Amino acid sequence: MRKLWIMSAALLAFFTARGQEHNEPPYVPETDPAVLQKLDEWEDWKFGLLMHWGPYSQWGVVESWSICPEDEGWTQRKPKGIPYYEYLQKYEALGKTFNPVKFDPSKWAKAAKDAGMKYLVFTTKHHDGFCMFDTKQTDYRVTGPQCAFSNNPRSNIAKEVFDAFRKEGIHAGAYFSKPDWHTAYYWWPYFPPKDRNVNYDIKKYPERWEHFKQYTYNQIEELMTGYGKIDILWLDGGWVRPRKTQTKESLSWNKTQPQDQDINMAAITKMARQHQPGLIVVDRSVHGPFENYRTPEQQIPDKPLSYPWETCMTMAGSWSYVPNDKYKSVNTIIHNLVDIVAKGGNYLLNVGPGPDGELHEAAYTTMHNIGLWMHVNGDAIYGTRAVAPYKDGKVCFTRKKDGSVYAIYLLDENEKLPAAISFKGITPAKGAKMVMLGTNEKLRWKQAGDAVEISIPAAVQQKAWQHAVAIKIDKVS
Repeated sequence: MRKLWIMSAALLAFFTARGQEHNEPPYVPETDPAVLQKLDEWEDWKFGLLMHWGPYSQWGVVESWSICPEDEGWTQRKPKGIPYYEYLQKYEALGKTFNPVKFDPSKWAKAAKDAGMKYLVFTTKHHDGFCMFDTKQTDYRVTGPQCAFSNNPRSNIAKEVFDAFRKEGIHAGAYFSKPDWHTAYYWWPYFPPKDRNVNYDIKKYPERWEHFKQYTYNQIEELMTGYGKIDILWLDGGWVRPRKTQTKESLSWNKTQPQDQDINMAAITKMARQHQPGLIVVDRSVHGPFENYRTPEQQIPDKPLSYPWETCMTMAGSWSYVPNDKYKSVNTIIHNLVDIVAKGGNYLLNVGPGPDGELHEAAYTTMHNIGLWMHVNGDAIYGTRAVAPYKDGKVCFTRKKDGSVYAIYLLDENEKLPAAISFKGITPAKGAKMVMLGTNEKLRWKQAGDAVEISIPAAVQQKAWQHAVAIKIDKVS
């Protein structure tokens, strides 16, 4: 055990130094005991669901970005060539026709639970400013009188979603966009927007910015007081930040002179935690005291990180609904999950509902098949931490809090379980017992030089194993 902890500590120290060598701003540890406890619980959950949904699903276009006047691949308007303000008018009118009559969050929640997901992050508002909750700050909302869905008894979508998921034992997280491209306090119609940032001079019009800060504060307080227990406040739009916190990456998001877009995160966080004690706050990409964990997007770090982190990734190709989107294979998703967890992270997997409120059938099938694996192998995933070395060849390692270790062998598509699995870097204690999850048969093992070789009985090999197998080692030296 002592050797195991020394190895883990050395690993964390190495990658802390590695981050500093690459000029990554240091992670600022949380000091609130209630938040630290919640973060520890969150690190046990490992697997969550992210959902991007809004009126844009009616067109099957990328969420919000097509109204951003930047010439990037993900901001293109459909059809191409349509004048900007004509497009903006049509896009904002989607809020009136949004009518997801098949909306049934209990079906989503049951599918997520079946997949083994432990927490949800739901988009209450994206950058376009359309609110999927019953805010009193604007009529540009799903419960607004102009919205086709407003007369539906389930019109307060965020509340219905959070309630349904909590009923299944899944923790609730609120995605909230700091920038708001609809409110005149951020994109003032007096000026044309130039890029994703505020479109007026904050120093010249400080009162307007103060209105925006209050608008943002009020909306977050509504979410923290009227929607039950919220475990995570997941803030997107990292260009809305104090000028002093700008990085090379965030400066690249400014086509004009960067401004001091300080919304007073200290006040927002204090208020939010008064209503939701222990709340995890994730001010994405703004490195500092309000980024309780970091969120690499659509990528998995090469090595373990020295702070809490979560890879957010699409289940298919797009964050939002696309009619014929192609979903990742279950094998790919399981391998991603094992890789992430072995490196000490969480996996937040995104799906986008369609305009009628339904998910692609492929989403339900994918989640069900993930669940088939998780129901057998979940003990190797939940409640684990990274252990050095996190991986050797096709074997990943996870550590339980009791000191036991899992060796997880990654199976290629249609690969049969081999007669022997070997790895280096983890040394079982003398007399250690090994068992493969999904069987009750103890496995024989031996030390072969600096490697460990585990024999797989023929009867175990012949089972229809898929994706990966997890072998529990009850004691390591």
